[in-house]
Amino acid sequence: MRLPRWVRANIQYLLIPFVLGLFLLLWETLIVVNRYPAFILPTPAQVAESFVEYWQNGIIPRHVSITLFEIGLGFSIAFVFASSVGYLLAKSPLLEKIVSPYLIATQAIPIVAIAPLIIIWINTGSAQNALIAALITFFPMLVNTIVGVRGVRDEYRALLRSYAANRWQVFMKLEVPAALPIFLGGVRVGVTLSVIGVIVAELMWADRGLGFLINFAQGHLDTPLLFATVATLSIMAIVLYLTVVLIEKIILRWRRNVQ
Repeated sequence: MRLPRWVRANIQYLLIPFVLGLFLLLWETLIVVNRYPAFILPTPAQVAESFVEYWQNGIIPRHVSITLFEIGLGFSIAFVFASSVGYLLAKSPLLEKIVSPYLIATQAIPIVAIAPLIIIWINTGSAQNALIAALITFFPMLVNTIVGVRGVRDEYRALLRSYAANRWQVFMKLEVPAALPIFLGGVRVGVTLSVIGVIVAELMWADRGLGFLINFAQGHLDTPLLFATVATLSIMAIVLYLTVVLIEKIILRWRRNVQ
């Protein structure tokens, strides 16, 4: 039997709820067969009930807003520094050779090792968590910025200069549009890593946020709340990632239309 055309055209989207439903069915079957108590493995219904309860009483929304603020702050810091420093390094190979060993070395230092220093240097909890997210997010975005700018062919720069274009015009009309696809790919990775960075920080020391809520649920053996918090975190990360993808499509479509 041949599937309708609209089904074949959107099969990848239709499979998403199907796979989710299959996963929930297997989850429920596993619990029924093995008779797991809720504190070991709750059913999907118990997780949903816990989510609704803690959402209605305002606990999950409050911690979501805190975590989102920290993610936004950390990502913004990394975005500004990665794009500006990456552009400078891309334009100066000598500077890149001098700075690169130190940047690579910073990536080899475990976040847990420098966490006590961050606590000493910064007193505000949200700022501490945002800084951790920025440190984790910075390097991948930096590399993509360098690769994107370095990918611009010298012949194109020479062509613009032959028309008396200044540095700002070369930057805006050539380097930014040409580097955008690779740079935005780094932004995709960055927004995902910023979520991980904030949650890692909250798990280590925070007294608020989704990471704290995970620790709270573990300490009280409230496994349904634990699963509900993890599900909320996953949904939030997916929404942030899809938002970046949407922005990327809009920008690249605009660039193609302008060209």
